[in-house]
Amino acid sequence: MNYKISHPTKVVECEIDLPGSKSISNRLLIIQALCKQEFAITNLSSSEDTKSLQKALKATKVTIDIGAAGTSFRFLTAYLSTLVGKRFILTGSNRMKERPIKELVDALLDLGIEIKYLEKTGFPPLAILGTEITENKVSIDGQISSQFISALLLIAPTLKNGLKLQISGKIVSKPYIIMTLKLMEEFGISHTWLENTIEIKPQKYSAKDYNIEADWSAASFWYEIAALCSSCNITLNGLTENSIQGDRKVMELFKNLGVQTKFKNGSIILSKKEENDISKEINLINTPDLYQPLKCTLFAKNLTTKFLGLQSLKDKETNRIKAVEKELLSLVTTKKITTYKDHRMAMSFAPLCLKYETLQINDVAVVEKSYPNFWNDLKKGGFIITPLTH
Repeated sequence: MNYKISHPTKVVECEIDLPGSKSISNRLLIIQALCKQEFAITNLSSSEDTKSLQKALKATKVTIDIGAAGTSFRFLTAYLSTLVGKRFILTGSNRMKERPIKELVDALLDLGIEIKYLEKTGFPPLAILGTEITENKVSIDGQISSQFISALLLIAPTLKNGLKLQISGKIVSKPYIIMTLKLMEEFGISHTWLENTIEIKPQKYSAKDYNIEADWSAASFWYEIAALCSSCNITLNGLTENSIQGDRKVMELFKNLGVQTKFKNGSIILSKKEENDISKEINLINTPDLYQPLKCTLFAKNLTTKFLGLQSLKDKETNRIKAVEKELLSLVTTKKITTYKDHRMAMSFAPLCLKYETLQINDVAVVEKSYPNFWNDLKKGGFIITPLTH
């Protein structure tokens, strides 16, 4: 299904209930699976990724197909390795089979887990035999994916001798590792992080009911809308100032682009303010998911900056740097946007109708991966969305 999108007034006034954080949801589901006691999770993400992980954790079959859910695949690779004596085949979509898993598998092999590649070395699918892990020291490259590190940290307290994880190189998406450790602390797990080594001793997760905050990554598209509209009063529910999500940095990044953020009773209110000069360089090493909405906003405003810290983007749902460049180049002439099976492509390009009148977004169902209600929420903001049948 493709949509034609426009906004007749360029004035956006609405109140939006953002989805629960996908990143927090996926970590909590692994903690819940590792915890010996039951606890309730409220406001769990309704994303396809989180649903896939929930389903996988309840699976009774040997083969688990996680589809396109990258975080879920990585977390499950580590989690399934701890289920002693059980055999699994972990697979996914064609794109998943192109996304590297070698560094995480190497670390698990060093810990004594039996894992085999079933197709191409270094990539899914995997055959995993759950083993009791007694080794407690391992090293991993921090420059590939923070999710590899989080996957190991989540299982660390349940291992017989805990884990000393040595991280080499510059860490990408460090706030996501900090998020993992903070969530683990909430459930009773302590750690030490000295220089490049994180140590977690054997401990038990303590059960507690948990309400998940809204997703700052989802908020980024509303910041883009606020930056590109003529005026706005946008309330986004479920976001707090003391969030553990790294993507709250979107507030700071869009401040110079004319977006003001006010916190009020568990919500934020976005309004227009005076624009300032954009930084000559923006380093997104800690927040790479903000690249697409930020790049699209700058393009629409005819602004340029040098982006740093984008090395992880080539291994996402698509090569996000190439995909964005290609679609921005064709935007002015074709007004048709290819989404490359990437949810963030659809959601980053849709707001550009505020600048380029009417756009066509192809394969609109991709938003199910992280923000299923995105198109309905756009309608609340006055966007006109017309399904195209051809």
